[in-house]
Parts: sequence; C-alpha cells; structure tokens
Amino acid sequence: MTSDTSPTLAEALAGTGTTDTVVLDGGMSNQLESAGHDLSDELWSARLLAERPEAITQAHLAYFEAGANVAITSSYQATFEGFARRGIARERAAELLGLSVELAREAARQAEAKGVRQPLWVAASVGPYGAMLADGSEYRGRYGLSVAELERFHRPRLEVLAAASPDVLALETLPDADEARALLRAVRGLGVPAWLSYSVAGDRTRAGQPLEEAFALAADADEVIAVGVNCCAPDDVDGAVETAARVTGKPVVVYPNSGEAWDAEARAWTGRSTFTVEQVTGWERAGARLIGGCCRVGPRAIAGISEAVKSTRHSA
Repeated sequence: MTSDTSPTLAEALAGTGTTDTVVLDGGMSNQLESAGHDLSDELWSARLLAERPEAITQAHLAYFEAGANVAITSSYQATFEGFARRGIARERAAELLGLSVELAREAARQAEAKGVRQPLWVAASVGPYGAMLADGSEYRGRYGLSVAELERFHRPRLEVLAAASPDVLALETLPDADEARALLRAVRGLGVPAWLSYSVAGDRTRAGQPLEEAFALAADADEVIAVGVNCCAPDDVDGAVETAARVTGKPVVVYPNSGEAWDAEARAWTGRSTFTVEQVTGWERAGARLIGGCCRVGPRAIAGISEAVKSTRHSA
C-alpha cells in the first residue's frame, strides 16, 4: 500500500519518485493449491472469494513478503455470468468483485505491519472472455463475438472493479487483438489506469495476429500505462518486450508462466518448467519495467526476481 506521499504506480513507471523495475506477484492459483485448496471448478480461484476469502489474503501476503510490489487480484475468472451459473445473484457478484480488491489491500496492510517496506500496489485482474467459458478458449481467442459484444461483456465488471479503487486495471491474458480493442473502449472514462497484456505464441497473439499490430492498438490510449505479455512461455518474452517497447513507447509489463502447458480437458498443467530468474536481466534490458510471473510461478521465484532487480539496480 502506498502512503499519501508515495508515487502512484503510473508515476513510478513514468519515473516520478523512482525509476526502478516494479516486481509483480506470481500465480494465484498455484499458491492457493499449495496451501491445500481445491480449485477444480469453473470459477477457479474466484470461488474462494465467497468461500475462503482469508486464503486469498494469505496468498497475496506471501508474494508481498517475497518482494512483490504489486498484487494482482483474484478476479481473473470472476464475472457476473460465471457467478450466475453458480446461483450467485448480480448484487452479490458485484460485492465479490469489489472484495477481490479489498483482500489485496488487506494483504498490503498486513505486509506493512510485518515490516515490509517496498511500495505496494494493487492491480485488479480482468481476464478474457474465454476465462469465463472455462474451456481453454482463453488460449485461442476467436470466440465468434463482435468487438461491440465483447465490450458489453467487459464494461460492467470493469465499472465495479474501478469503483473499488485499485491502483491499476490488469487487462490480462488476452489471446486476441479484437478483445483488446473491446477492452480499450471499455476502460475509457473509468478514471483508473490500465495495463494491456497479451498471451502470445512466438511473434503473434494466440489468435494469430502479428504482435506489432496488436500492441499498436494501445499506443495512443491514454488510459494504458504499460503494454506487454503474460501467461506465455518464458522463451516467447524477449521478442515481445522489444516489439511492445518499440511500437508503443510505453513501459513494458512481463509475467510469463512457468513454461508448462495447460491441458484444458484435464484441467491440469503438463510438461516441465523453463522459467529461470536469470532471464529477468535480459527482459529489463529490452525495456520491461514490470516483471513477475503467472501460472506455476510461486513466491520463491518472485523472491528471485526481486533480488535480480535489486542487483541490476545496484550495478547500474
């Protein structure tokens, strides 16, 4: 949590008060699973907003204590439509969306009480339409919906999350430039800055669009304070960072997964991890200013990223 005299996240990225790299947290789901929570549900970690909110606070706290500056809320899979399928009324769903921000704020308060001194911010997660479907289409895009239909889907959730006053809206894991267009329209006028982050494969979005074209959509969006990639293989990051920085001129956000692959049918990760802390220095050199991890990247790796960032800072 930041004090009244601390820079906002947007100011920090613009070089006001600090020019240091900002450390993001890691995967929410793997941290909850490691604490013994069953997430084999279409709502994924969002289910615990209603059932075990204190577990979410503890997961955020673990990342703050590991050195993260930013907690990304558990609202990735939290949508009015998804909650409705579980019999949760719209008013209660809105309360749970707001709660996701408050739980991250509470983790920041607890971290500060335990002696954590780095700046702490909260990013409200806005996952793609495919996350609500829970069928793996978040890694494919091309849902058969128009940009206007996607905007209508996202706007109500964005309004509720913005009203909870996060430091930034994390428009994340987007597989498709069309969905980015919809979200860029939907965040206008909300009064909260955003970052825009694609899930990619090589030099293209998951839906197959060239990254140059996908990143260019955000170049002139005043609401967007960073552009980049997340939940992709670590090996796909380097080229994406360079492209995002060159095309948009904005700070770059990077938080890949472990390198394992998601099996949507089995609802499980397969393969081996290829994520290494040593990659962080290269991402910084290429222009990344917000660096963390996504699925299967835990507090130990985030602590390593924090130390790598400090080492770069001291050697500069």
